[in-house]
Amino acid sequence: MAIPKNGTELFEQTCSTCHGQGIAGAPRAGDKAAWGPRIAQGKAVLYDHAIRGFTGSAGVMPPKGGRTDVSDDLVKQAVDHMVQIAQ
Repeated sequence: MAIPKNGTELFEQTCSTCHGQGIAGAPRAGDKAAWGPRIAQGKAVLYDHAIRGFTGSAGVMPPKGGRTDVSDDLVKQAVDHMVQIAQ
C-alpha cells in the first residue's frame, strides 16, 4: 500500500478501519464522549499510544494501527486529525 501523503490520508487508509466502526474497542472518530477523556490526557499520551501501541480496558491499539511502514510524524498528523473531528 502506498505511503499516505498526510495524516488525513493515513486516517482514511488505515485508522478508519477500526476508528470508523469501533472495532477492538477503538473510540469512533467524531465520538465526543469517547474522545473527551482521551483528549484530556494530552496529545503526548495520544501520540505515544498511537505510535507504540496500547492495551486498555476497552480494547487494543496496535503500534501505528498496524502501519509500521509510516513515520511517527504521519501518525501524529492522523491523531491530530481524529482529535479535530472529535472536538
